[in-house]
Amino acid sequence: MRAEEDVTGLLVASTLGDASARDALWSAVYEELRRMAHRELRHERGDQMLGTTGLVHEAYLKLVGLDRVE
Repeated sequence: MRAEEDVTGLLVASTLGDASARDALWSAVYEELRRMAHRELRHERGDQMLGTTGLVHEAYLKLVGLDRVE
């Protein structure tokens, strides 16, 4: 099974309320999001308020919606 199919399956299961699938999905995409954030931040000024991890966490909060985070 390809990685894209794995992520799609996790997305579907997460949408259906499977908390373990949601956690697995986040784990599956976290490192890729960190690489993307790091690459983008290299082109920004040095006085940025968010680092790589902060940017990834902000993206997560926007993806899941702040009203859904406990």
